[in-house]
Amino acid sequence: MKRVAVNDPVAMRRKGKIQYRKGDYRSAFEYYTRAAELGDAAAQYELGRLYEFGKGVEKDEGKAIHFLEEAAIGGHPNARNRLGLIEWNIGNTERALKHFFIAAKLGESDSIKMLMEAFRNGQVSKDELAAALRAHQAAVDATKSPQREVAEEYDRRMGLRK
Repeated sequence: MKRVAVNDPVAMRRKGKIQYRKGDYRSAFEYYTRAAELGDAAAQYELGRLYEFGKGVEKDEGKAIHFLEEAAIGGHPNARNRLGLIEWNIGNTERALKHFFIAAKLGESDSIKMLMEAFRNGQVSKDELAAALRAHQAAVDATKSPQREVAEEYDRRMGLRK
């Protein structure tokens, strides 16, 4: 790929995703690392996941959290949700909810499920949940476009999305 050769972080991340889908996690790690070094939040998220599950690298929770935090700071909604899940699983509910609220405002759907569970447990008020739902829907609506749908279909055909 020409764009990989000129250090295009999006191209490197896509190449990493292709390698990941082939099961070549070490190569995926190398492409994600190059893209992450150039500030690509999605690549930082993918690196976090590789470290979290030990694919292509030795499992390292500290490095996983580091890369997920970098991605979340870069605005990656899935990274923000993942951080929330990590905090939730260790019983740090207050921090988890903060991550879930931010992820919901970025349009991340799984965070809504967690906020609904927290609501059922009495950890989130009805007003807080309603505000999160409105913000989530606004984010989702803001990202809809015919061009995005074409791009997502292309990614599915190329094996970059499920």
